[in-house]
Amino acid sequence: MHLLIAVVNDPDNIDEILSGFLEIGVTGATIINSEGMGRVLSHDIPIFAGLQTLISRSRPQNRTIFSVVEEEKLEPALALLQEVSGDLDAPATGIAFTLPVDRVVGLAPELGGGADQ
Repeated sequence: MHLLIAVVNDPDNIDEILSGFLEIGVTGATIINSEGMGRVLSHDIPIFAGLQTLISRSRPQNRTIFSVVEEEKLEPALALLQEVSGDLDAPATGIAFTLPVDRVVGLAPELGGGADQ
């Protein structure tokens, strides 16, 4: 299993991403509102105001998705993120990364095989 973390720069894409996750069998995710470092620095610390030009194409708020994903669903989930958000290598689209998970407690049985995995 892996922890998939995706920062989605366009909040309008969240519904399509979550619907797509369900279609490929990813049945759980947590979504939080988030804000990028450049935006915070450019608004809150005057010396970094020049960063505004670097982030002009980004949105004021992002959404960050956390989901524990089974190995066989990881590539389809990443492909879906790219399809919906656009090329994540392009500026102002987002970022996605994964981390290995060796233990999960509290997932629904269809994801974790039990309450204590």
